Amino acid sequence: MTDYVLHYAPDNASLIVRLILEEMGQPYDTRLVDRRTGAQHGAAYRRLNPAGHIPALETPEGPISETGAIVLWLADRHGNMAPAPTDPARGAFLKWLFFLSNTLQAGLRMTFYPDKYIGDDAAGQAALRQHMFGELTAHLRLLEQEAKSGHAWFGGASVSVFDYYLACCLRWFALYPEPKSGWFSLADYPELHSLVVRLEGQPAVKAAQQAEGLGPCPFSAPVLARPPEGSAL
Repeated sequence: MTDYVLHYAPDNASLIVRLILEEMGQPYDTRLVDRRTGAQHGAAYRRLNPAGHIPALETPEGPISETGAIVLWLADRHGNMAPAPTDPARGAFLKWLFFLSNTLQAGLRMTFYPDKYIGDDAAGQAALRQHMFGELTAHLRLLEQEAKSGHAWFGGASVSVFDYYLACCLRWFALYPEPKSGWFSLADYPELHSLVVRLEGQPAVKAAQQAEGLGPCPFSAPVLARPPEGSAL
């Protein structure tokens, strides 16, 4: 029996948590949340994550939801993949981790699901997406500049929870929304491109590729997931 059960859907935000558990070498079980049947909205899953979002992680201390909270909890519990609370680098790490969670990922959700924010008006959805493309481009420029700062937790010698969180976001930038609008190219951000190429050599990434059908270059040249079980669609 393991300490952790990851409730996931292929190529959802649960991918970030899977990568971190793999990198830490922590045994875990998985439970598919089948989005085809709306399982994330069912009573059983909402007992784990009341918001009905994926992922949720069952732990010895109870279930945790919200991706940023899960990855920070794991880093602190295992003393790995992030600056410790007493480390002088902790403040900058937290600032940029919450930037990913609260700003970058939230912006991606608005781009992918504009109907959830403004309803069914097609023209309004298109306008919101165009606005968000500009906002997200500005966010990526900030991250590209910050990557040059020499942080140990951002593209350093040891992989961090921040690295995997950002790599997954960059994957989704490239893949969605469909059809492609051509607004994003990883080649425009050489520091970020270098980071994800290095991550693709990690055993944790290889394990996630196999588990979720992510293709040979899941961050630098991503293709839609072809999961061996379940579906993210």
